[in-house]
Amino acid sequence: MGWLQNIDPLHKLAFSAIAAAIPVVFIFWALIIRKMAGWKASVLTALIALILAIIVYRMPVKLALLSGFHGALYGLFPICWIIITALFLFNVIVRSGQFEVIKNCMASITADRRLQILLIAFSFGAFLEGTAGFATPVVITAAMLFSLGFDPLYAAGICLIANTAPVAFGSIGIPIIVASHVSGIGEMALSQMVGRTLPLISFLLPFYMVTLTAGWRKSIEVLPATLVSGGSFAFFQWFCSNYMGPLLPDIIAGIASIVCLLLLLRWWKPASVWRFGGEVAAGLPVAATVYSGGQIARALSPFIILTLLVITWGIQPVKDALNSIGEIQLNIPGLHNQIRTYGGSLLPQTFHFNYLSASGTAIFLAALIGVPFMRMTYREAMGIFFDTLRQLIYPIITIGAVMGFTYISNNSGMSSTLAAALAGTGVLFPFFSPLLGWLGVFITGSDTSSNALFVQIQRATATAIGVNPVVTVAANCSGGVVGKMISPSSIAVAAAAGGLSGSESRIFRFTVRHSFILLAIICCLVVLQAYVFKGIAPADPNARPVSSYPGKAGVEREIIEQYLRVDNSRH
Repeated sequence: MGWLQNIDPLHKLAFSAIAAAIPVVFIFWALIIRKMAGWKASVLTALIALILAIIVYRMPVKLALLSGFHGALYGLFPICWIIITALFLFNVIVRSGQFEVIKNCMASITADRRLQILLIAFSFGAFLEGTAGFATPVVITAAMLFSLGFDPLYAAGICLIANTAPVAFGSIGIPIIVASHVSGIGEMALSQMVGRTLPLISFLLPFYMVTLTAGWRKSIEVLPATLVSGGSFAFFQWFCSNYMGPLLPDIIAGIASIVCLLLLLRWWKPASVWRFGGEVAAGLPVAATVYSGGQIARALSPFIILTLLVITWGIQPVKDALNSIGEIQLNIPGLHNQIRTYGGSLLPQTFHFNYLSASGTAIFLAALIGVPFMRMTYREAMGIFFDTLRQLIYPIITIGAVMGFTYISNNSGMSSTLAAALAGTGVLFPFFSPLLGWLGVFITGSDTSSNALFVQIQRATATAIGVNPVVTVAANCSGGVVGKMISPSSIAVAAAAGGLSGSESRIFRFTVRHSFILLAIICCLVVLQAYVFKGIAPADPNARPVSSYPGKAGVEREIIEQYLRVDNSRH
C-alpha cells in the first residue's frame, strides 16, 4: 500500500503551512541573522525538516531517513560532480599559467571592472547556462572574476545575480521542456510566454548589476555598454524563444551579447577606467605583451573544448546513446514506491547514475583533453583534481544537506502544503504564482525541479479562477529564476568558486534583497498579463482539460481541488 501523504496534518491548512515553512524560515534566520556557516545551517535545516516530517507529518522514520539519503545522493551526483569538474578545469588553466594570458587579453579589451562584469558574469555566464546549466556558469564565471582580481564576495554575489536572466532556458531549454511535459501545455507556448516576461529583466539586469557594484554615477558612465549588453541579449532572448523554441535562447543571446559589446568597445570606451576602491592598479595591468593567435587559442582551448563537448552532450540522440551504455538506475531499497500521494499515486524513488551523459562528465573530459594544450602532465592534473576535492569538502557537505532537506520536504508533503496554501489565495493567485516558482528553486536549487514540482498546481489553480494557465505556468519558470541567487545550493557553489567556504551567510545577505526586488517586478508583470494585457499570452494548441492531467511529483489535482474548495469558501 505505501505510506499515505497528508498535506494538512494539523487539520487546518494555515497551521500546517506554518509548520512546513519552519525549515525555510530557519535557514533564512541562520544565514541572515545568525550569520552561520553554510554547511552548519544546511545540516541543521535538514535535521529540522527530518523532525517535522516524523513528528508533525507522521512520516515513518525509515522513509524520512531514506528520503534524506536519496537527496544527498542527488547532491553528490550530478550537482557536486558538475562543481568538482568545472572547478578542476578552471584550476588546471590557472595552475598552468595560461590564465595569465586570458587575464592580459581581457585587460587589453578592457581593464574596467564594470565592463568585465558585463562580458564575463552576464554574457559568458548566460552562454554557459544555456549549454551546461546547473552549477557550471556560477562556478566558472565567479572563479574567473576572482582570478582577475575581483573581491571574492562581489565575484560570487554578482555572478549569482547575473545567473538570473538565462535560467529558465538553461541546459538547452530543460526547465521549459519539463514544465511542458508535466503541465501538458505546449513547449512553444510556454517558451513564448516566458520570452515575453524575462527579456525585460534581461534588459535591466546589466545596468542593475553595474549600479550595484559601482554606484549610480559610475553606472551612467558606461550606459552605452549596459544598453548594448542588455538590449542585444533581451532582443535575441525574445526572438529565439518566440520563433525558435526553448532550446537556444541562452546560447544565441549570450553569444550575441558578447559580440555586440566587443563591437561597441572597438569604437567607444568609458571616460575613465573604474576599479574597486583601494584596489592596486598594478593588480590588473593593461597587457604590454602582444600574444600570437596560437598563444591565445592555447589559453582558451579548454573553454573551446568545453563548449563543443557540452553542446554535443546536450543533443538528445547523443545523450540517449551515452545512456544506453553508461547509465545505472537504482531503485532506492525501502523507499521506491513506498510513499503514496494524496491523489493515490505511488512515488518512484530512483537514483539515475548517468555517468557518461552527465554534464559534469563532459566538463571533466574537456579538462583532460585540454591538459596537453596547457603543457601539463596528467600526473600534475590529477594532483590538481585531488586538491580541488579538498577545496570543496564543505561545499559538498552543504549541497548534500540541502538536497537531503529538499527530498524530505517533497516526500513528506511539506512542499505540497506550502503550494496548496498559496493556491488558496484565489484571484490574487497570479501575484503569488511567481512566488511558488521562487520557493521551489530556493528549496531545490533548480528551476527544472521547481517546475516538476509545481506547474501542475499552477495549471489547476489558474483554470479554477478563470486565468489563462499559460500565464501562471510560465510564471513558475520566470519566478523561479530569481530564487536561484539565494538557493543554499547555489550559494555553496558560488562560495566554493570564490574561496569563501564558511562565509555563505555573507553571500546570502548580499543577494537576498535583490532576489525580492526582482521577484516583486515579476509578480507585478504576471498580474498585468493575467488581468490587463490578456492578449500577450499565446494560444496553446495542446490545451486539454485539467481532469486529464496525471499526478506529478506529489502535487495532485485532487489536492488542489480540495483546498481550493476550502479556501474559496473563505473569499
